[in-house]
Amino acid sequence: MIPDGMAYLQIRVTPGARETTIGDWRDGVLQVKVREPADKGRANDAVIKLLAKRLALSASAVTLKRGVTARNKLLSIDGLTDEEARERLGATLG
Repeated sequence: MIPDGMAYLQIRVTPGARETTIGDWRDGVLQVKVREPADKGRANDAVIKLLAKRLALSASAVTLKRGVTARNKLLSIDGLTDEEARERLGATLG
């Protein structure tokens, strides 16, 4: 059971990109690019800060649940429902 006010997002990260951006949704997975390299968690930290800013939440509300060393990751977002998080990130629901 997912607690109220908790969203889960699947993302695919491209570290070491030319620019930091939140891209499109592909098959329910959000594409994220960060300039930071995948070294000592720097890319993960950049992803968390970027998504927290876009979601208008503190970075502590965004938690990496799965995929610490992988490009595909699962994040939990405390304080928003799945629908609210996806709406703020520009997902089309349907």
